[in-house]
Amino acid sequence: MKQVAGSLKLELAQYREVEAFAQFGSDLDASTQHTLNRGARLIELLKQKQYTPIPVEYQVVIVYAGMNGFLDKIAISDIFKFEETILTLLKSKYKDLSDEIKKSQKISPELDKKLKNFFSSEKFI
Repeated sequence: MKQVAGSLKLELAQYREVEAFAQFGSDLDASTQHTLNRGARLIELLKQKQYTPIPVEYQVVIVYAGMNGFLDKIAISDIFKFEETILTLLKSKYKDLSDEIKKSQKISPELDKKLKNFFSSEKFI
């Protein structure tokens, strides 16, 4: 989790700073808009249903998706549906990915490639 979410705190801090700044101005450049969009998705991504915690190996994959831009084109209102689809796929079709994360407790270059293939080959929304 540390490896995947290492820069999450920085991204969210930048988001909060830009969010406060954006309230005062309406003309935002592309970089600022990107920071706002990514931050809003990451905030939504971190929410979990009450009394139904998600196992860490699945959380790693979900945070990986957010930190690597796989959520950038998904509407904020569809983030929860995106997460549910990921969980369903990881529990059935891609069980080896979550098992490998749980066993090795790190993202190797090979696992990174597998995760990128997972997100590029499946349709989530």
